[in-house]
Amino acid sequence: MRTLRNILFSFMLAIIPLTATHARTVRVLQPETLTYKVMFKWGLINKKAGHATLTLTHDKHGYISQMAAASEPWADKIFRVRDTLNSRMATHDMTPLFYEKIAHEGNESKHDVVRYDYSTPGVVKADCTRRKVKKGELKVNESRSMEAEGAAVDMLSSFYFMRSLPFESIQPGHVEKIDIFSGKRKEILSIRYCGIEDIEIDDVKYPAYHVKFTFTSKGGAKTSDDMDAWISANADRIPLRMEGKLPVGKVHCLYTGQL
Repeated sequence: MRTLRNILFSFMLAIIPLTATHARTVRVLQPETLTYKVMFKWGLINKKAGHATLTLTHDKHGYISQMAAASEPWADKIFRVRDTLNSRMATHDMTPLFYEKIAHEGNESKHDVVRYDYSTPGVVKADCTRRKVKKGELKVNESRSMEAEGAAVDMLSSFYFMRSLPFESIQPGHVEKIDIFSGKRKEILSIRYCGIEDIEIDDVKYPAYHVKFTFTSKGGAKTSDDMDAWISANADRIPLRMEGKLPVGKVHCLYTGQL
């Protein structure tokens, strides 16, 4: 179930468009609520293991987003997940300003915070903190500074940046890279565009952009398993499907609509 949780949140990182090689066209986004289900598949078994809700609102200071995710009751007996991601982004270009992850997983809870600093031209700095409590005992209480050239994202703001990537002008096989911050470390996200494919979710077919992505450390070592994602081939650029491997079976994260 820990791997299930990682896949659920990594789904929001299906594609990151904040790059120097492709211009972004940022549009005003309206308030919305998107819903997802997480399916566990192993042989003939195909069972719902979790769900997530992603909301977007805005005020005079910028956009506010929240994603809440939870495992299903049967999965709670194996590994209970109740996680929330919060983000604040600038109104004019969705630049991330603040990120927070509040995670309750099994007998462990974590609280990560990233505060962005753009005071140095061409450089993104961040003050990051992490607290971890296990079985009621404080295990980690850390703070660190991170830095990236040009641009950086986090696990939630990246979902909105992807809407401005011009997939129609990118050739299959093209790879983009960008830094991503968490309360623990800076990673490199590599995204390979594979082209347009038709996918089916609950008997509905969608044309979608297929991408593969990997997370690595500065030294090039993988920090999580590779994953595949499909993003709607229209102006909304909604992540529709994500697939990842488990030690036994696979997990599929599927879009179920808007509330």
